[in-house]
Amino acid sequence: MHPFFKFCAPLYKYGMKGDWAAAKRILENNDKLKHAAITKGWSTLLHVAAGANHSHFVEELLRILDNEHVSLQDSKGNTAFCFAASSGNMRIAKLLIEKSPHLPTVRGGGGYLPIQFAVMQGKCEMTWFLYSEINREEFEEPDRKSLFFSSIKTGNHNLFERTITQYAFTIKGLPYKWQKSGQLAWARDENDDTALHILAFDQTPLHSCSHCRDIANPISINPGMKKVVTLQLVKYLWEKILLKKKISEVTPIISEPYQALFDAAVVGNFGFLSELISAYPNLIWEENEEKHTIIHTAVSHRHADIFNLIHEIDSQKDLIVTCMVNLSHPSPSSPSEAVMTNNTLLHLAAKLAPSRQELVTGAAFQMCLEKRWFEEHEGLRKDGAEWMKRTAENCMLISTVIATAVFSAAINIPGGIDDGTNKPNYLNQTSFLVFAISAGAAFISSSTAILIFLSILMSRYSEDDFYRSLPFKLIFGLLTLFISIACMMIAFASAFFITYNYGSWVVPNSIAVLVCLPLLLYIYLQYSLWSDIINSTFNCRSLFRPTKCMIYT
Repeated sequence: MHPFFKFCAPLYKYGMKGDWAAAKRILENNDKLKHAAITKGWSTLLHVAAGANHSHFVEELLRILDNEHVSLQDSKGNTAFCFAASSGNMRIAKLLIEKSPHLPTVRGGGGYLPIQFAVMQGKCEMTWFLYSEINREEFEEPDRKSLFFSSIKTGNHNLFERTITQYAFTIKGLPYKWQKSGQLAWARDENDDTALHILAFDQTPLHSCSHCRDIANPISINPGMKKVVTLQLVKYLWEKILLKKKISEVTPIISEPYQALFDAAVVGNFGFLSELISAYPNLIWEENEEKHTIIHTAVSHRHADIFNLIHEIDSQKDLIVTCMVNLSHPSPSSPSEAVMTNNTLLHLAAKLAPSRQELVTGAAFQMCLEKRWFEEHEGLRKDGAEWMKRTAENCMLISTVIATAVFSAAINIPGGIDDGTNKPNYLNQTSFLVFAISAGAAFISSSTAILIFLSILMSRYSEDDFYRSLPFKLIFGLLTLFISIACMMIAFASAFFITYNYGSWVVPNSIAVLVCLPLLLYIYLQYSLWSDIINSTFNCRSLFRPTKCMIYT
């Protein structure tokens, strides 16, 4: 048998499983295998065990390894310490450093230091640990730059904040003139992007770091915004740029290789724009190649919170509203070709924004939101009418079934009727009172739901109906449907108590508990629909109301 299959393959398996006893038996017969490459990628047994997070295995293996064997590299140049840094295993990292203290400065694949592997994998604890261990001469300017951008891209915003604001990585005595001069604020990565370009695409700003604890002393930000970590960093970077750069140099930083302002407006990154514009209000007049300002872009992509910034520029807002911009339309002679025409802000509002439709459940509520922007949405109106009819038909069918069931239950009284008095046998029991009330409530609410859904089916489905009556009808229809389901389940449980109230109470009590499951399931399955309906119905009415001052604070 080939030595690889006889020794290397079993060692690899034992290293992955963390079976030190089995691996030790092989190493006792062949001492050289403890530091030999046992995979095609030149990984040693130490690489395998460290990558598999088996700290006990690593500890035992280090007892028999020489110091120079600990820093052996695989075919990509990675040491076992690089694997430990990537996995975030602090015990293994400390064991390796104890054996060979220079490991944090040995570069791995791609020329990266172990600390950079830890950052790219989001291992905060490992990152802070390696800060204090790294050799200051080994941490060069490109390494700091790589670490800075990696912390942004991986969402490690605490590390980002420490990197840009504290000017030091807790490494003894190193004067970080590069950071102190503020150059990280306008530095560019391998794609020629600045940190602001990357943060412009952040649609869901974090309230804290996604990997570790909150920042102890966050940077103060615009009082109109929540104190989220991302916006703290945006403000700090932007202030550094305004402080260190000339006015003529500021705009090109965020406009090359592409315009970060308009990327933020497209994705709806309101906080990002608020921080930049509050410090440099003239940015609201910046234009892209189509002569659109960020207000025009916000209207095109239906971001009302960004559009509401127009309330803060007073009389100057008339200039934006009446400003002529380029808008593409299908050519009358050739629909496959587009022609550019001059249009105002109202024309942009009239053009349907399909990229926003997936954010709202149901075409009817998309119609409600679009109605607030402009009237020209015939295709969406038809889709909304079809969706509303289909929903109303299904819900009315369910309401009818419930009404039929509880009507039948009310006639066929559980427990029967006393022949002598013609009264229910269990009239004086609490469970019978609960049954009577819940059955009556279920019948009334289900009948109400039938009438509501019937009125929806008989609606004209005009644009005003989508804005006013239809959303409210659907809300109250679904509410009464839920009430009827809940009351029907309560009536069933009480009828079960009346019929099976002899002997053990385990069965009736169990049924009463299980009755709650369909109600909880209904809430769980319909929560997203309910949320969309309520937000679409009530929020669209305050869509363009001015909120807190975001620019001139």
